This record gives sequence, structure tokens and C-alpha cells, in this order.
Amino acid sequence: MTFHGLMRPRRAGRLVLAALLLGLAGPAAAGLTQNDLSGVRLAPPPGARAPLDASLTDAADGRHLSLGQALAGRPSLLIPLDYACRNVCDPMLAVAGTALAATGLAPGTDYRLVTLGINPRADAGTARAMVAAQLGAGPLFASAVVLTGAPGPVEAVTRAVGYAYAYDRDTESYAHPAGALVLAGDGRVARALSPLAMTARDLRLALVEAGEGRVGALSDRLLLLCYGYDPQTGIYTPLIRRILAGSGAATVAGIALLVLWLHRRSRRAGPA
Repeated sequence: MTFHGLMRPRRAGRLVLAALLLGLAGPAAAGLTQNDLSGVRLAPPPGARAPLDASLTDAADGRHLSLGQALAGRPSLLIPLDYACRNVCDPMLAVAGTALAATGLAPGTDYRLVTLGINPRADAGTARAMVAAQLGAGPLFASAVVLTGAPGPVEAVTRAVGYAYAYDRDTESYAHPAGALVLAGDGRVARALSPLAMTARDLRLALVEAGEGRVGALSDRLLLLCYGYDPQTGIYTPLIRRILAGSGAATVAGIALLVLWLHRRSRRAGPA
């Protein structure tokens, strides 16, 4: 079974394990208040367009290039990330990669996958290693454009597309939306999506429409945060609560299947 088919069992196991550990992977002493977090969201304004002239750096070879050069006139999935994050960013990118591989579209030709680092302390080596670990070897990773940049250009891009995040000085971490954007080749925002709830069918449709220059309504706001457990309030962010709930359901289903398998095995074995 290849990466272009269903997710490998070993890879799926890593994602489930990551989801189970998310509640423990949050900051040890979160410093952001609920007021701080209220502004963290992905909410593209009407007519949102990413600035194609934003000067960024290709983590693969260190060359400077504009966002327009990264898109290369193709519909693109833009995923802002903290390359040093080990909370939600890792599984988010892996799930997005699996969905992209299942669209049947050719990476680098039919669309571009572009990641953008929001943490200026995460260097090119960290960026490459993180993306490679989650996408694995293959045409998707080979054609992906892994971008880093100075705070000014990065903020110009995120501000234009309605991607707002906050820096926690106490833990030196970022609270940011667990979201991605489908861009048309000219930088217009066509869709705002959650990679953790992304399906290949929806993603293919969004990329094909963006390739035809069509953009959808941008009224939906993504409020799922990559910030983890907040020990100050004793609550989980909405994203963590959903993942933990899903993990609990998956655990119950797994136990039920194991019991059924053991029962059928004992019936086949017959009396001793």
C-alpha cells in the first residue's frame, strides 16, 4: 500500500498516538488569557488576497523568493505552521498530506502545497525536518514549498488572509488557528479549511475551483486552536476537546473489535 492510497497502518498509528498525547503536550504554564485567545482565529475578510510580493525564504536551499513565485500561478493549499510545534501542527500536516495524496491531483502540477512558518526562531533545518517527517518521501514532499521568513513579511501574509495568532512569552510558544487556506493562483483566498477535518473530495473540489478562478463564501470562521491544555483554567481548547473525544470513541471501538475477534477465534478453536 502506497502513500497515494490509504494511510499506512503504521502512520495511522502515529497519528492516533499523537492525538492521544495532545492533552499532555500543551504548555507547562500557559501565559495567555482568554482575552488574548479570543483574537486567535482564521477569518478571511471578504475579497481576501495574499500579497504575492511578500519576500520569503525557501527552506530547501535558502534562496529568497516571493509568495507569488512559491504559488507559481497554481491553486495552492497554504498551511501556516510553527515548525517547532509538537502539539497539533505535526498531525495537522500529516492529515493534510494524506488528503492531498487521495485527491488524485498531481502535486506541483495541478496544485502547490505551501507551508509558511510563523515562528521566526524555527530555522530552515527545523522546517525541512518537520515537513519531511510528516509528509514522508515522495512527490508531495518533493514539490512542497517550505517557507520561512522575517516577522514583517510573514505577518503581512497572515494578516491579509485573516490568520491571527498570539505569542505566549511565558512558554515561548504560539497559539494559532489549526487551519489552512486554498488560494487561487493570483493569491485570492478561495476557501478556509481545517486540515484535521479535511476530506480528499472537498479538498479536490476546492483546488479545482480555485484553479478555475472561482472563490467560495468566506463567512465561516475557524476557531480551533493549536494551544493545548491550559492549566490556569483547567480546560482544553475546543480542538483538544474534539480530538480527545474522538480518541475516546476510537478506543471504545477498538476494544469492541478486539472482543469480537477473540470471541470468533475461540469459536473456531472449539472446545479443548
